[in-house]
Amino acid sequence: MSTPASWVPGSRGSGYDVDHLPYGVFGLRAEGPASRRRIGVRIGDHVLDLAAAVRHERWAGHVGGGTLNPLMAAGRATWDEVRRWLQATLVDHDSAAQHVSEHLVRLEDVVLHLPFDVADYVDFYCSLDHASNVGRLFRPDAEPLLPNWRHLPVAYHGRAGTVVVSGTDVVRPTGQRKAPDDPAPSYGLSTRLDVEAEVGFVVGTPSRLGEAVPTSAFADHVFGVVLLNDWSARDIQAWEYVPLGPFLGKSFATSVSAWVTPLAALEPARVPLPGQDPPPLPYLQVEEPAGYDLALEVEVDGEVVSRPPYRTTYWGPAQMLAHLTSNGASLRTGDLFASGTVSGPEREQVGSFLELSWGGREPWSLGGEERTFLRDGDEVVLRARAGTVSLGEVRGRILPPASRPRFVEFGKES
Repeated sequence: MSTPASWVPGSRGSGYDVDHLPYGVFGLRAEGPASRRRIGVRIGDHVLDLAAAVRHERWAGHVGGGTLNPLMAAGRATWDEVRRWLQATLVDHDSAAQHVSEHLVRLEDVVLHLPFDVADYVDFYCSLDHASNVGRLFRPDAEPLLPNWRHLPVAYHGRAGTVVVSGTDVVRPTGQRKAPDDPAPSYGLSTRLDVEAEVGFVVGTPSRLGEAVPTSAFADHVFGVVLLNDWSARDIQAWEYVPLGPFLGKSFATSVSAWVTPLAALEPARVPLPGQDPPPLPYLQVEEPAGYDLALEVEVDGEVVSRPPYRTTYWGPAQMLAHLTSNGASLRTGDLFASGTVSGPEREQVGSFLELSWGGREPWSLGGEERTFLRDGDEVVLRARAGTVSLGEVRGRILPPASRPRFVEFGKES
C-alpha cells in the first residue's frame, strides 16, 4: 500500500516524505550562534519546529529542549504515538495542519546541530567482506578471519566526546607510527587518513546493569539510525592496535548525520541476514528478517567512488545489541553503536580507501588523478537510500592542523 502524500510542498519524492520524518536539532540561521536549539522533524526541504507545533499534546514535554534524549528515553510507545501524530497531521490539511504550517522553517534557514547527547560509542566489525579484505592485507600468509570472527560480533569502545555532526571539519591527526622497515617509531601527521562508511544505531530506552538485552528487544531499545563515518588514521592504527585494538587512530573524530531516521521508517527495508555459518549461539539468534537493505554511497569532492551495500553485512544490529549487553553491561539513552565498515564483495563496493587502494598499493582514480588516502582539502560525503527513504548525509572536509603540536622527548622540547 502506497504512503499518502503530504501537503507540504516539495516533499513527494524527496526522500523526506511522511514515510520518513527524521528527527534533528536546529537553530535559526538569522539568529546567529546564540540561536536557541529546537527539536525539528524534516519534511521535504522544510523543518517542523516540533515543540512549537505540539504545545497541547501530552508528550510535548519530551520535545521542548535542545536534544533528542528526553524523547528517546520516553520509550517505544511514545515514539510510535509521536510518529502517528506527525503522519496524520502532515497528510490531512485540516485546521490543525494549518496551525502546524506556521511552524515550518525552510531547510536553508536553519543550522543543524548534533541531534543527541552521545552517552557511549561502540564500533563493531560486522562486514564479512571488509574483515576478509583487512585480514588478507595484514595477514597475507594466514587465514583472513581470526577464529572468533564468525562466532561473535567483534567491537571496540570509542570516544563519545569526539562524535561530531555532519558538516564539521576534521583536522588531520598527529600521532606515533612505524612503517615495517623503520628502525623505530616516529611522531607526526598521519599520511594514511581514511574513511569508514558505516551505519549507526542510536539507543533510546536504557536497560538495567546486570540484565542482558535479547535480540527480540532490539526495536524496544533502538530509537533510530544514522549514517556514520569512522575516520581512521591507518598508520597510527597499524602501530598501536596490537594487542588491545584501535585507540588514537580512530578517536580524533567520528561524524554522524544531523538527522536520525526512526527505526519504524526502515521497516519496509528489512531483509534476511546473509547465511551465518556456524549458526550463532542461542543468545545471538534472531527472527528474520533481521538485516536492512541500505544502499550507501561514498563521494569524494563531488565524485562517487564506491557504493557499499549494507544488506550483505554478516552480523545484524539486533545481534550487536545483544552481544554488547550479554555480560550485563547496561544501555544508556544516547548510546551509539555502529556496524563497522560496510563493504560488499566487489572492489567498487568497499567502504574504506584501505580496501579501495588495497593498502595503498593500487591507487584509485579521482578526476583522472591517482589517489590512495585522503589529502588536505578533500571533502567526503556519505549518503544512503532505502527505497523511498534517504538517510541524512554525513559530510566532512579534511583540514591541516593550524600548527604543529609541541612535545617533549627525552627532556628536549621540539
